[in-house]
Amino acid sequence: MAPPSPLPLVSLSCGVSMQVRRWLLLNQFLNQVLLILRVQFTLINATYLSLTGDIQQHLQTMFTLLRPEDNIKLAVRLESVGPQMTRYMVVVSTNGRQDTEESVVLGMDFSPVDGSCSVGLVLPLWSDTLIHLDGDGGFSVSTDNRVHVFKPVSVQAMWSALQSLHKACEVARCHNYFPGSLFLTWVSYYKSRVSSDQTRINEWNAMQDVQSHRADSPVFPVHCRPTERELTERQIKTSLREIMTQKDLENVTCKEIRTELEMRMTCNLREFKEFIDNEMIVILGQMDSPTEIFDHVFLGSEWNASNLEELQKSGVQYILNVTREIDNFFPGVFEYHNIRVYDEEATDLLAYWNDTFKFISRAKKSGARCLVHCKMGISRSAATVIAYAMKEYGWDLKKAFAYVKERRTVTKPNPSFMRQLEEYQGILLGQQPIRTQKIIHETTKDENQ
Repeated sequence: MAPPSPLPLVSLSCGVSMQVRRWLLLNQFLNQVLLILRVQFTLINATYLSLTGDIQQHLQTMFTLLRPEDNIKLAVRLESVGPQMTRYMVVVSTNGRQDTEESVVLGMDFSPVDGSCSVGLVLPLWSDTLIHLDGDGGFSVSTDNRVHVFKPVSVQAMWSALQSLHKACEVARCHNYFPGSLFLTWVSYYKSRVSSDQTRINEWNAMQDVQSHRADSPVFPVHCRPTERELTERQIKTSLREIMTQKDLENVTCKEIRTELEMRMTCNLREFKEFIDNEMIVILGQMDSPTEIFDHVFLGSEWNASNLEELQKSGVQYILNVTREIDNFFPGVFEYHNIRVYDEEATDLLAYWNDTFKFISRAKKSGARCLVHCKMGISRSAATVIAYAMKEYGWDLKKAFAYVKERRTVTKPNPSFMRQLEEYQGILLGQQPIRTQKIIHETTKDENQ
């Protein structure tokens, strides 16, 4: 295997002593040897990667982005939406504070223009990390309420990636690495160096099962690509929102909206008439402004989450997306937290309320406002805001529910979420000091009389 091209030696001034010159030359030579050994070690451990093309140069470039004490355990090339886009999932490890191995997944992008490398994703591997095969040549990695999908370019590459990830996750579980601890604090170095363009970042954050997409959302390649009809329906949704925002809905008919939609899309949409009518009803139900529940919390719908002007006017900087089917519309503008669940009886929403509380509290602490939304702002997001109110203000379920419903009258969590709120009330009550429990009990008793 040919070693990487040697780096140019520094020019040495004649005024420098021979001993210093020798020391500098030796030091630089050793640095070059270390770089070559790191690259060769990675290539040996990445035998599943084809050494044709630019892989060796890519690996050498990747190392220039790492801290000196960090190492690449694995680099896997991934499928990409754009044919000219080159991206890698890179597992980087180091010895942490307790002299145990800590690992992070970096998403690295290479420019087709100049071959430069940038970081587009930073995903620490915590003790709660789970890996699932998607049945379509890829896998998802979920940790700390984040889910990212990776599709290696070959079966062998996927197998090697899974082996490396499982090993790193086993170490994380063994030593109980958890967010907020003193483990993986070095990851902040890479978070501060995320510099890929927004399109690349969007691809790293692409979510499966999304039905409502932002305009530039990447689609999953090969078998996961949507059908022609699904693409048309997606375009209809986007264009319909824009048209209905601009029209006086008191003085326009459904037919007029559909005619303008056909003109904008330059095609006949007769076979989509029923879909368009249903979508108009959904949009109408979402078009109300988000409801201000507290000074720092808004409760709203998909429409509110997709209205950039309204969000900025309201001072929103954080968005809590409590849906599986709706995209993050402005990932480069707002800070997002996703709870990827459906509005179903079987959904365990209670399991996420500790994390949603922390996210909303972070917004409050920073002096910002947070929009909590689902599809309609009725069930999932409403239950989540009620749970937040119970914990933040020490209210019982009855008071928190009444408070939220008074401000947003359509509030109606599904029966399962209401039972979970009752269970959550018991959990919170169990965490209260005895004196506080007595006060809450007596207050509830007085209200019932």
